[in-house]
Amino acid sequence: MTVLGSAIDVRSVAHAANRRSMLEKIREIEAEHARAVAGGGEKYTARHRARGKLPARERVELLVDADTPFLELSPLAAWGSEYPVGASIVTGIGVVEGVECLIVANDPTVRGGASNPWTLRKALRAHEIALANRLPLISLVESGGADLAGQKDVFVPGGALFRDLTRLSAAGIPTVAVVFGNATAGGAYVPGMSDHVIMVRGRAKVFLGGPPLVRMATGEESDDESLGGAAMHAGGSGLADGLAEDEYDALRQARRAVARLHHRKAGPGPSAPSVPPLYDAEELLGVVPTDLKVPFDPRDVIARVVDGSDFDEFKPLYGPSLVTGWARLHGYPVGVLANAHGVLFSAEAQKAAQFIQLANRRDTPLLFLHNTTGYMVGRQYEQGGIVKHGAMMINAVSNSRVPHLSVLLGASYGAGHYGMCGRAYEPRFLFSWPSAKAAVMGPQQLAGVLSIVSRAAAEAKGRPYDDEADAALRAAVEAQVEAESLPLFLSGRLYDDGVIDPRDTRTVLGICLSAVHGAPVEGARGGFGVFRM
Repeated sequence: MTVLGSAIDVRSVAHAANRRSMLEKIREIEAEHARAVAGGGEKYTARHRARGKLPARERVELLVDADTPFLELSPLAAWGSEYPVGASIVTGIGVVEGVECLIVANDPTVRGGASNPWTLRKALRAHEIALANRLPLISLVESGGADLAGQKDVFVPGGALFRDLTRLSAAGIPTVAVVFGNATAGGAYVPGMSDHVIMVRGRAKVFLGGPPLVRMATGEESDDESLGGAAMHAGGSGLADGLAEDEYDALRQARRAVARLHHRKAGPGPSAPSVPPLYDAEELLGVVPTDLKVPFDPRDVIARVVDGSDFDEFKPLYGPSLVTGWARLHGYPVGVLANAHGVLFSAEAQKAAQFIQLANRRDTPLLFLHNTTGYMVGRQYEQGGIVKHGAMMINAVSNSRVPHLSVLLGASYGAGHYGMCGRAYEPRFLFSWPSAKAAVMGPQQLAGVLSIVSRAAAEAKGRPYDDEADAALRAAVEAQVEAESLPLFLSGRLYDDGVIDPRDTRTVLGICLSAVHGAPVEGARGGFGVFRM
């Protein structure tokens, strides 16, 4: 039998404590997400509605098929910055007329939907996902262009938004723009470079320069409607392919446009029926210890995520700090790599490299479940080749061509973060649990290293060492690293695609696996570079 058992005792004191801690973290994340959902706040939302307009998320809700999920991406973008949480834009994956699409919606209640540096990064990440997975892109446009106060960080890199639209179109990936209000300056190029454009009569305004700019540049007097109104673009310039009477009609036309795309996935569908796990996802709340130094068995997570809790483990007795094996998730085959005891030794690295090669031979996507302190250090391990073996694993991850999905469950430190396919290694999707942490190393270790180096420098110069100042420095560094390793901080900088409730892990991964099969799923046939054996 390959069905996983479970050692979790849901009645234990430890499980209860872990659960309470996780629920507290979830509430913190939900509170910040609520700030993003609130957009510009009650005042500006009420003003927006008074003009007969729908909020961004309601537009998305009416666009997607009824009773289908919408996987919001990067909802905490810009957290901790000077800009509003959410970055004045909503992005995510939704099903429209049976077709999985990447949806980008400006939130005009936040500074008129103007783009700040985090808006740009979030939109570019959405485009990246659409291109990699061949998802049609639907832009729900209402934006005043760049936030002029931050133009120095938006203008130059912002051209990539329009570049991406043309590259998507050139790759045969449809792009649809629905214009609800202003699309001025750079924002005018979103409909200008989309395959299909729908505008709302009397509301949509698309022009490179509005009446004040035209007056300053040319001396010409003009009004919004004649300069860039929807009726003009539908009957005059030809920019609009469809003229909608109101927002509801615009969204109806957008759905019809998608239905007429006849878009088909390039990858295979599920290879088997979806079978629920044998264990309750609710139990995932108590899996991760409150102290990440305490190990936990990732099989308890796998058993509550994969189909039928069925898992064929690969090399179970070799390199036991890394669990590897084959499973299905919502009917899709996956290869799983999950950290068991934190540290990656040479055996674990070699095992991972072989497993990744096998997944590429089988054209099987890989799922990485992070809880690692990194590769083992010390004289014995350096002499045993940990550098070359760690490099072998990172080489395999870097050159693997099957889709990668990553979930940070606990710690994800050092080069172990890289070997487990961190953000820099371009996983198709990367999510964090509220319990996750990612940094170059743990806060205490990093502060301790700095202390040792400072003490050694003082001794080398023959100077007395100030232990009191050292203690203050260590405390300050620990606090800073701790704050900068937490999910809110990481998600705010788009180092993940969102912080998810552990109970939603199976659903989120199922949506992602379906999305990645929008593109061909083909592994590398060689081409891994030189492995130092």
